[in-house]
Amino acid sequence: MRARIDQLPQQLNRELKPVYLVSGNEPLQLGEAADAIRARARKLGFSGRDVLEVDSRFDWNLLTAEANSLSLFAEQRIIELRISSGKPGLEGSKALVAYCERPPEDILLLITLPKLEKEQANSKWFKALDKIGLMVQVWPVEGERLGPWLEQRMRNAGLTPAAEVVGMLADRIEGNLLAATQEIEKLLLLHGPGVITAEQLAESVTDSARYDVYGLVDSALQGKTARSLRMLNGLRAEGTPAAVVLWALTREIRMLCSIALGVGMGQSAQQLVGARREIWDKRKPLVIKGLQRVSEQNWRTLLQLCGLTDRAIKGQAKQDPWLLLQEITSRMSGAPPIGQFQ
Repeated sequence: MRARIDQLPQQLNRELKPVYLVSGNEPLQLGEAADAIRARARKLGFSGRDVLEVDSRFDWNLLTAEANSLSLFAEQRIIELRISSGKPGLEGSKALVAYCERPPEDILLLITLPKLEKEQANSKWFKALDKIGLMVQVWPVEGERLGPWLEQRMRNAGLTPAAEVVGMLADRIEGNLLAATQEIEKLLLLHGPGVITAEQLAESVTDSARYDVYGLVDSALQGKTARSLRMLNGLRAEGTPAAVVLWALTREIRMLCSIALGVGMGQSAQQLVGARREIWDKRKPLVIKGLQRVSEQNWRTLLQLCGLTDRAIKGQAKQDPWLLLQEITSRMSGAPPIGQFQ
């Protein structure tokens, strides 16, 4: 059985299926759909929860073992199966088909994975899940659908958007629904329930710095060294704390370091990036280019420089934090070392 994400609440109130599969590349809706399923299951007595992360080395016997194991208090449980690659493989397919043949009565199986391809929808394992469970496909909110989605989201939060507000917010978040949710939460915190004007929105979402830290990260990934260093200098001149800049750079570098490790082990950069829910679709080509521009070893070196910069900011190292940030930004864009940190 299949349902759209907007049909999920009604279906959950009607009955609880033994298996749910939620797929898609939009992280906010994917997460909220899984949250709704978990919340309904907990309300109906499923108090335990086990999370299984599926990778290339995953032992599918674990699923069978978890399904057959009895908890100490004989509680109903949720088994959450996260298939980041989107493909369970031959062993996984067999395990899922076998599970669906005799699903345990005291277990709800929740599977999350990226957008399903056509060949997957025709596979034996998918058909077995579809027969006894509910399949929820998450689609990006784009184009003409984005405005109504934003307006409804604001109204659900108790905010009434004045003229031009929805359009302004759509331009600001560029299709990133997680960013939209954060902006709406910030508006509610700053102004409380009620009408939100264009002026209030502009004041809320406009960064105090001329260049924001997210723009700096993207500029570096694009390989624009000179522009990135100008942006970094702009952030410093306008009073942005070094710790904030370091936070944004470190978060991105840590993620890229992890992906680069997988690429070094022979996995596809496109597949690894595609499986990352925190990378929204429009940024994925940018991240892939960054991976191609900088080697795995250099990403590890950059992560070490981030640690040194953190100590420098805290006064635990003698180096100038802003010079270190220049070094990190430059190397992140693919340029050779520019300072003493060879």
